[in-house]
Amino acid sequence: MDTPRSSMITAAYLEHLTSADLRLLRPDARLAGKDEAFRPVDSELDEMLGSTRLFERVFGQPDTGDPLLAASPFLVFAVAVHRATSDLDSATYVSEWLGLGRRAPVFDVARLREFMAAPARRLFLIELLASYTHVSSGSVLVQTRRGFRRQRFSELDPVRLAALLDVVSAAERPGVLRRLGDVALFLTGVFPDHVARRGFGPIEEGRLIRSSGRQPGRDMTLSHDAQNTVVGDRGAVGLLEQLGRRWYRAAFASLPDPIAENVAVIGELPDRFDEARRMLGYVTEHFLFSNRDRWFGLSGG
Repeated sequence: MDTPRSSMITAAYLEHLTSADLRLLRPDARLAGKDEAFRPVDSELDEMLGSTRLFERVFGQPDTGDPLLAASPFLVFAVAVHRATSDLDSATYVSEWLGLGRRAPVFDVARLREFMAAPARRLFLIELLASYTHVSSGSVLVQTRRGFRRQRFSELDPVRLAALLDVVSAAERPGVLRRLGDVALFLTGVFPDHVARRGFGPIEEGRLIRSSGRQPGRDMTLSHDAQNTVVGDRGAVGLLEQLGRRWYRAAFASLPDPIAENVAVIGELPDRFDEARRMLGYVTEHFLFSNRDRWFGLSGG
């Protein structure tokens, strides 16, 4: 029988983990640094990340209440996502955001269990959460009829991020589209109340919708009736949900072959956006809520 091996997914985990993280994972081992031999097989790493002992080490911080003082953001979110995945085994429903102050149970937990059974999907959600603890922002120089001007952007502002599609090169567009999908998923899963309270004005809404329909050789600008269909009853949250699917679809279509296992998840998200969003909501509600605003620098409203 073949000996189990560490996969590309496990290797990706190990790239993110710090030396301090490894000591939390293997407190019985004398690890001098990340280069020392620590190559668990997939099942071993899953068992470590889902263990009650590790959860208590990371989230049981009675003095500060801040898990980020015990571990890196990546490990904190890995523990939370693996704990949430384990919780689904006995869960009968998850909470669904319907609007400000309104939630309802969703009983189709089987779909969430199946979604989270894939290691690549778990890794994707962990990396997504960790990426928003250090948000990129700044400005780029844009040439206009009146000369150059600075155009500001932020990875947490989908409107400004979408504006970059007008100025970046063709080679940079897939990365911007991918990050637009990411911010739509992150905001609707972790900060839906913030999105609902902020909303989008007509000009902002139009810019976002147009950004999701620009593909070479096609004019996909939506009519007024189609725009209303996109937004639906969920307001700004519903808009980002729909556009997030489109942004991910456009980003994936531009990726060259071969596509790595952990990147192939992007191609699934246009059809499985709801499962990913609900899992982010579950993880936030049960493990991140008390620290959410401080970690991500965005008011939950």
